[in-house]
Amino acid sequence: MTRVFDIMFSFFGILLLSPFFLIVYFLIIIESKGGGFYKQNRVGVYGKDFKLYKFRSMAIDSDKKGLITIGGNDSRITKMGFFIRKYKIDELPQLFNVFFGEMSLVGPRPEVRKYVNLYNAEQLEVLRVRPGITDYASIEYANENEILGSVSDPEEIYVQEILPAKIKLNMKYIKNKNLKEYLKIIFLTFSKIFKKK
Repeated sequence: MTRVFDIMFSFFGILLLSPFFLIVYFLIIIESKGGGFYKQNRVGVYGKDFKLYKFRSMAIDSDKKGLITIGGNDSRITKMGFFIRKYKIDELPQLFNVFFGEMSLVGPRPEVRKYVNLYNAEQLEVLRVRPGITDYASIEYANENEILGSVSDPEEIYVQEILPAKIKLNMKYIKNKNLKEYLKIIFLTFSKIFKKK
């Protein structure tokens, strides 16, 4: 049932937001060299890799310097990038991933293979469902970049503390996956975004 809502919401979202997509795209390429979109391999349902799309918020090839971003302390992020990250605008191109069935609006955020390879047997359960644009972990850790920017070893804190905590929150949705939870998480996500100043 949620797949029907995924198709419907993503189709109309893409249709209605197309003019906004164009504006964001051109503002990105005006400010910094390179295209307006960024794509990265992520691990999807049943461990299958797919290309995740975002609006580019960093200078070209920044991911070669590390996969973790650290909020206001990360010099790789452009001025436009800070803005679109704050309001989660950079995630909007994932509506295409949702429409084509690689993602859902709601589900565990897809990780890069490097971190999935660290999952234990229990944690691998998150790969039983389509990854999503938002979930309980995304809401709880909306300030993840700021947290990582405040510690001396962001990679260690992410792997040892944040990642396991996020997977536990992922399982909360997976174990209670239904339309009511799906709509609840979408509502909570918008509430979280609009509360930001």
